[in-house]
Amino acid sequence: MVNPTYSQRITIEQAMQIASKQIPGEVIHVDLDMDNGLLVYEVFISTAEGGVFEVDINVKTGVIEDIDQESSMFFNT
Repeated sequence: MVNPTYSQRITIEQAMQIASKQIPGEVIHVDLDMDNGLLVYEVFISTAEGGVFEVDINVKTGVIEDIDQESSMFFNT
């Protein structure tokens, strides 16, 4: 498997901005993870309503691949 070089990746800051435009709130955690063979940033956002969302962003393209609502009991919000 070939990993993209850093010059081919969006930055964590860019991933946070992309996710925050889709789900307004406070970014509480960011991970780099492999999801179904695709390298993604997992950006976790806490909303004003108390929800926590995981936004998966393609590291190479900056495209949002998935959005899931998480259980807030796993996060200190």
